[in-house]
Amino acid sequence: MILRTFGWSFGITALGAVLGFLYGGPIGLSLVLILIVLEISLSFDNAVVNATVLERMNAYWQRLFLTVGVVIAVFGMRLVFPLVVVGVSASLSPWDAVSLALNKGDIKEPGSYAYVLHEAHPAIAAFGGIFLLMLFLNFVFEERDVRWLRWIERPLERIGRLDYAAVVVALLVLALSAQFLASEENRGTVLFAGVIGLGSYLLISALGSIFEKSQGDGEADGDSPVPSGNNQVAKVAGRAAFFLFLYLEVLDASFSFDGVIGAFAITSDPVIIAIGLGVGAFYIRSFTIFLVRKGTLREFVYLEHGALWAVGALAVILLITIRWEVPELVTGLFGVGFIAAGWISSVVHTRTKQVRGEAELVG
Repeated sequence: MILRTFGWSFGITALGAVLGFLYGGPIGLSLVLILIVLEISLSFDNAVVNATVLERMNAYWQRLFLTVGVVIAVFGMRLVFPLVVVGVSASLSPWDAVSLALNKGDIKEPGSYAYVLHEAHPAIAAFGGIFLLMLFLNFVFEERDVRWLRWIERPLERIGRLDYAAVVVALLVLALSAQFLASEENRGTVLFAGVIGLGSYLLISALGSIFEKSQGDGEADGDSPVPSGNNQVAKVAGRAAFFLFLYLEVLDASFSFDGVIGAFAITSDPVIIAIGLGVGAFYIRSFTIFLVRKGTLREFVYLEHGALWAVGALAVILLITIRWEVPELVTGLFGVGFIAAGWISSVVHTRTKQVRGEAELVG
């Protein structure tokens, strides 16, 4: 099971280590390994959230997520995306952006690749922060049978009964962020990027829901959802699965922003960054598939809750970084802390149910 799920990741790790050594010698190798650990530590909550969506897809779309999806994640977000941001921000042609990237340069050196990308951070943080905030708010505002932090989840569920509560809260947070966190010259950019993030979430979610519903009625592509064995989770295909796939890719992009930007605190070499974060992205995909195949989310009932609270923390941290820098260690600790707390709570919950069941049998 481990080798079948993580085999590609192990192989890519070896390849990445070799490429790092050939490109930058022992220093290049060490930087690649550090960036791999950084990406995994910052994105484990991404794997848990991905698994909640991926388990609703059929086998074909799960394979597509591991193939086409990982190409988008590795080359699109870890290599092409920073080049596009630098090109647009500095009004450079694609070739000039690549040339600037290869010239490296320190993050404090005006005009350098790292400097231009860092200057674009407020817009990136606003887009990713609001997108992830919407994901978190829609989770905590939804009424559910299983509650983890009942003392706060019950009041939030009551707020969620109001129409468009998540949108109203997200817009309020965006307005406050633009007013108090963004500099005067960046306020318009932050507002615009945040609205785009909000709109992207709403559009993809709405289209996915529409096609999932029509497929459930037997109207989309002539397919019907099928149960996934003992779990009885409806598997979607066709256009519904496509929009879930698209949603996953945008979700992955939002999660990867902090890793891409944070990597420049370690090295300004875009080649080393692409190798290290790219290998880390493979592990996130493998963790996601592992969680789905093992049924971990159903075995540990509060793990999803922990991951979504970690998402909420990451959204807040991204918005805070519009003005202040937050060490990657802090971001990683929040994510790991919430997920660990959810896992421990799940174990305690399961053992408590077992003890009660045994007591009832004895009684």
